[in-house]
Amino acid sequence: MLEKLREEVWHANMALPVHNLVTWTSGNVSGRDLETGLVVIKPSGVLFDELTPENMVIVDLDGNIVEATLGPSTDTASHLSIYRHRPDVNAVTHTHSNYATAFAAVGKSIPVCLTAIADEFGTTIPCAPYVRIGDQEIGETIVRHIGTSVAILMQQHGVFTIGATVKKALKAAVMVEDVARTVWLAMQIGQVAELPAEEIAANFDRYQNRYGTFAASKIG
Repeated sequence: MLEKLREEVWHANMALPVHNLVTWTSGNVSGRDLETGLVVIKPSGVLFDELTPENMVIVDLDGNIVEATLGPSTDTASHLSIYRHRPDVNAVTHTHSNYATAFAAVGKSIPVCLTAIADEFGTTIPCAPYVRIGDQEIGETIVRHIGTSVAILMQQHGVFTIGATVKKALKAAVMVEDVARTVWLAMQIGQVAELPAEEIAANFDRYQNRYGTFAASKIG
């Protein structure tokens, strides 16, 4: 079932160690099929080099296994809770990437002190309160605290990102770690200053709506 989505979710999971966002078997990516509403997610406790498109797990939004050879990720309930509350979200990524998780460890949000943060996120990357892992409460807490961001830190746990597509959720996970590293380095030099609200909005609009698009113009 869902061969194309299985392949896409597998590729995204395999990208996590490539970008140094996970260690050993930690972290996961899931994707929701637009037609059936079924979710493809990484299996639990499997090394990344042992993952295949075929051993991705398919579940419904209630957590019932539809097709699987292995058990689903222990974070499945969290992912499903997000999907149930956010119909605009079709992919979720969870990592314990070092720099972003360092902010989570001390309960600090990542301020919009770089144009790169304004571009990609358009808002502070929030840190939600600590929640015990393993059930839907993490997903519910994410929905309550994420606001307009596509990334959130869970205090003393890790990072979750969301997206309309698997690629977008994965990109957000890569970018949140990149900016977290830069902000941490900046904090070793001095106090960081948040960009003015109008600059955040302008950069976000430019990057989201015009960056990388072709616009015909007359030269000369």
